[in-house]
Amino acid sequence: MKDFLYCVTTRLLPFLLGTKNRQQLSILIYHRIMPELDFMRPTEPTVAEFEWQMDLLSRYFNPLSLSEALQLMDYGELPPRAVCVTFDDGYSDNEELALPILKRLNVPATVFVTTGQLNGGRMWNDTIIETLRIARGNSIDLTRAGLGLYDISNKVKRFNVALSIIKEVKHWSLASRDEAVRAVASLEKDGLLPHDLMMSDEQVKNLSINGVEIGAHTETHPILATLDLSEAKKEIFVPKEKLELLIGRPVEHFAYPNGRPGVDYRVEHRDLSELAGYNSAVSTHWGVASKVSDRWQLPRFTPWDKTPFRFLVRLLLNYRRPS
Repeated sequence: MKDFLYCVTTRLLPFLLGTKNRQQLSILIYHRIMPELDFMRPTEPTVAEFEWQMDLLSRYFNPLSLSEALQLMDYGELPPRAVCVTFDDGYSDNEELALPILKRLNVPATVFVTTGQLNGGRMWNDTIIETLRIARGNSIDLTRAGLGLYDISNKVKRFNVALSIIKEVKHWSLASRDEAVRAVASLEKDGLLPHDLMMSDEQVKNLSINGVEIGAHTETHPILATLDLSEAKKEIFVPKEKLELLIGRPVEHFAYPNGRPGVDYRVEHRDLSELAGYNSAVSTHWGVASKVSDRWQLPRFTPWDKTPFRFLVRLLLNYRRPS
């Protein structure tokens, strides 16, 4: 009965929405896959959730690699309900937990890697999250770092404080942001912050060997709009060179950190990604791509529903948003 409902929905809803037979591509954004629900990362899918999501894609959509999808789009040959799965940042769980599911269900994927965090590095936002997870006491004082006093007396408050600090410092200059992150990290004095969240070189190579496309996501994950143009150029050019040397094949795709057009990156960064030799670049502007989309500002979409039917309907509704 459930399969019948899903089949009818995937065929009827596009007809009702007027999206049937349009040459459109929905590109999905993931970051981490969690072994189980994590109170500090409640929006990240668990292994079980990711598995039914990928099963749904494999049954009722047409998952493609980003390279194949863009080629078919150029030829006007995209299949109906075309979809790409992408991951940002380069977390080790992409290789450890997501890859087996992707292989078993034959779902292609692209992983955008922040090269400066490989082999024991840690994303700046993860330093904040993991410090707030284990910080002692019921409150913290970060006024000297230009932040404030925070109540962390329970798990919900710890999560909300981490979210608040990340949002506050995200668009600071790189030096100011890093200084604030160091102030947060100094609250943990026992050396317990993790150093295994990001992939190793070998994990990146294993993804590539197993058919996962490797893309670039800058060297240090800055907000490009906060940098001068020479610094931004390095962030866009350097990871392509590093990753191509690592995996021994072209790196064709780039993802803008944070990814909001005109806010997190500007037109000059779009031009640099084309100049660097990427065949495409992806943003976080919601919508679906088509042949007329700017190839270096492709939209993406974050599905968030926690039940399969709502997830499926949300994906189908996204095809109404051409960009």
